[in-house]
Amino acid sequence: MVWFLLLMVFLNGIISNGVGTNVSSRPSVVNIGAIFSFNSTIGKVAKFALEAAVQDVNSDPTVLGGTKLKLRTQDTNFSGFGAIMEALQFMEGDTVAIIGPQSSVMAHVVSHIANELQVPLISYAATDPTLFSLQYPFFLMTTHSDLYQMAAIADLVDYYGWREVIAIYVDDDYGRNGIAALGDELTKKRCKISYKAPMYPESSRDDITDVLVKVALTESRILVVHTYTEWGLEVLDVAQYLGMTGSGYVWIATNWLSTVMDTDASLPSNAMNNIQGVLTLRMYTPASELKSNFVSRWSNLTSAGTTNRHVGLSAYGLYAYDTVWVLAHAINAFFNQGGSISFSNDSRLTKLRGGSLHLDAMSIFDGGNLLLQSILQVNMTGVTGPIKFNSDHSLIRPAYEVINVIGTGVRRIGYWSNYSGLSVVPPAMLYTKPPNRTSTNQRLYDAIWPGQAAQTPRGWVFPSNGRQLIIGVPDRVSYREFISRVKGTDMFKGYCIDVFTAALSLLPYAVPYKLVPFGDGIHNPSCTDLVRLITTGVYDAAIGDIAIVTNRTRMVDFTQPYIESGLVVVAPIKTSNSNAWAFLKPFSKNMWIVTGTFFLLVGAVVWILEHRINDEFRGPPRRQFVTILWFSFSTLFFAHRENTVSTLGRVVLIIWLFVVLIINSSYTASLTSILTVQQLSSPVKGIESLQTSNDPIGYQQGSFAVNYLSEELNIHKSRLVPLNSAEDYAKALRDGPKKGGVAAVVDERAYIELFLSTRCEFTIVGQEFTKSGWGFAFPRDSPLAVDMSTAILKLSETGDLQRIHDKWLKGSACRSQDAKLAVDRLQLRSFWGLYAICGLACLVALFIYAILMVRQFSKHYIEESDSSVQNSRSGRLQTFLSFVDEKEEDVKSRSKRRQMEMASTRSTYEDESLSSSKRRHIELSSNKSTITSDQV
Repeated sequence: MVWFLLLMVFLNGIISNGVGTNVSSRPSVVNIGAIFSFNSTIGKVAKFALEAAVQDVNSDPTVLGGTKLKLRTQDTNFSGFGAIMEALQFMEGDTVAIIGPQSSVMAHVVSHIANELQVPLISYAATDPTLFSLQYPFFLMTTHSDLYQMAAIADLVDYYGWREVIAIYVDDDYGRNGIAALGDELTKKRCKISYKAPMYPESSRDDITDVLVKVALTESRILVVHTYTEWGLEVLDVAQYLGMTGSGYVWIATNWLSTVMDTDASLPSNAMNNIQGVLTLRMYTPASELKSNFVSRWSNLTSAGTTNRHVGLSAYGLYAYDTVWVLAHAINAFFNQGGSISFSNDSRLTKLRGGSLHLDAMSIFDGGNLLLQSILQVNMTGVTGPIKFNSDHSLIRPAYEVINVIGTGVRRIGYWSNYSGLSVVPPAMLYTKPPNRTSTNQRLYDAIWPGQAAQTPRGWVFPSNGRQLIIGVPDRVSYREFISRVKGTDMFKGYCIDVFTAALSLLPYAVPYKLVPFGDGIHNPSCTDLVRLITTGVYDAAIGDIAIVTNRTRMVDFTQPYIESGLVVVAPIKTSNSNAWAFLKPFSKNMWIVTGTFFLLVGAVVWILEHRINDEFRGPPRRQFVTILWFSFSTLFFAHRENTVSTLGRVVLIIWLFVVLIINSSYTASLTSILTVQQLSSPVKGIESLQTSNDPIGYQQGSFAVNYLSEELNIHKSRLVPLNSAEDYAKALRDGPKKGGVAAVVDERAYIELFLSTRCEFTIVGQEFTKSGWGFAFPRDSPLAVDMSTAILKLSETGDLQRIHDKWLKGSACRSQDAKLAVDRLQLRSFWGLYAICGLACLVALFIYAILMVRQFSKHYIEESDSSVQNSRSGRLQTFLSFVDEKEEDVKSRSKRRQMEMASTRSTYEDESLSSSKRRHIELSSNKSTITSDQV
């Protein structure tokens, strides 16, 4: 198509025959072009901004080193074909770059020319996200893509808790691609576009009316309008005429509305009335001195160039102004890198020389690639803030202001940036902090909605096209108290129906619906199959005894559970009567063995600690053995008559008596229960015993239990027996596995409690092994599911839910059975702590006693050991054991006698030594006297 248009241009003689030209490396003038619609809302602002920018660049010789920019503007007059012709005309004047086009549709077409002729195409207003594709390497966007604008709208929808929106858009590249980006962004938030309303690019008022009438019949009230500035107000005017701008509606306009209001500050009063409460976006440009100076000049710039009413400065005007400066800095860098302005013929078209179309006259800008790279490397600060291109050729730091139209003006309620999401703080301040896009950090000021509503609209209503909700209801053949079809009619009754109608009555709006039976009326239908039909569109919802389980939640959304339920095991029971050996039942076998062992152990420990110092624990071995037995077992009745003397023995006895007290009390209580309360027993103890056995297991036909048992618990399906009614349950349980029945039935507690209310020969065994509830099913992201959940919670808070339960599901007469099931025998694990404490006390006492014995033995028998001939190890051990068996008083008295004997012996020895010394002294004196006399 593009080349066809090019051929048409050549036929009209737009491109003259010639050869390529070469210009010096830094010429005095550089030609640039601009393509836009002069009379458009964006174009009339851009014209003043572009001219002012060129004038400012040329007045500063330091920017281009003395080179001047020469801007040639061409009016496309809203025509894509005109844009092609103007682009080709620029090529005649050695144009190195083209600013524009203004429209995304035109940009798609002209980009092909730019690619072929290697002339950079720079647009400040074409925002189609697909223009960033690799298909258009010479196209650059000096504004923010609609991709970010749609991300901001998706964040708004998610922030206010809406889930579905309606997209009203112009059906061209600009509108379709923008809404496609919106759909992608909404999907990331688990939201969606529920209805798309495309409009012709040249729609009349009647066309707009037809589109909005269809929109009014849908249920969503969140309307996103993505159109052009020229006729966006017409859409809202028609909406006002149709009554679609009142309370309950939410209108979100893309930045076309803020552009209109910024450009024309004096909108007619009827236009302002049509846009009251509308949310719109405006491209955010941070406050700076450059921006302030340019804004202050704007009045002078526009007053000298127009005789019409005042033209306001929009964000597009700021970006148009910066576009010229970006191009100027890039051209300067281009020359600094040795680039020169030269054009050459296209080698592919040279072969066509001599033809009547003169296609060989088309020339290619030789420095196009270098200039393109120079533009991408620009890093400057303009009136719109920092300007720098990302690797995908988009501008850095995309951000928008969130604006609420109120009264005769607008109110900014916050900001959006891809750095931190929604915030009431300007993005320029947030860039200095770490990014934080958590839900708690997202914030906006309160908005005033259409109809002067201060409360955030719910965002949806039931469609006013007279269509009823088709609600599927399982046609049950058993447990009809929950839900049952009235014979001969299409009406239903039961607990689930009453809950649904009660919740529906609490909604602030009417819900037309029709209940449709699901099932053949012979067998209980599968609720999973019923839920699956919601996803295919057969039903709009499903109500009844539908358990909320994992595989179903993947298909639909459920309301808040209105009754708790979970899988339980029901089995037949038999009565256990008392017998002659009932007194043994309170304790288990291990408990009896450990208890008896500890009686003997404690008796032995006390004997060891007492028999040396207590006469009651002494005597012949036979008597001492009987004493141990008597003392041990008499403590059971606290009737022991032996007194304990040692401190260690008393400590052990106190701890043991405490243990006996606990055991005695527990035994008495358990035996009393066994003898006075009827006991029930069942061979099935719970789901664990069913897993380890091979007995058949019954389940309710249509229940999710069969999948749970086979897939989660790995029970083979051959063991699972489908049962259709409560009577089938009872018969299969009575027959048992040996007669073709089942050992137990696995079903939801709600059914089983109703089943047991009249059948006391069965009971629930074990614990409930799944936790779930029943809810009403709706399509994914259905707002009705949320409102119904709120209504169910209100029913629960007011007690109405319990009253409905009592009306249909009376209390079970046999519900107390499961509390008396089987004999609750006392297990060892309940008392091991007491035994551990008592055993530890015995060990500690024996250890201390042994240390004392060794010390006394060493003290009292050291001399005897030294003088003894028996120094063998067995002899010492025999002496120690005799010492331990000896009474302590005898040991002490013998030790005292030995000490006295030793003292007496020592005294006699000293006397003898003294007398001997005296005799020697006398003899010595006598000898001395004799010697002296002899000498004389």
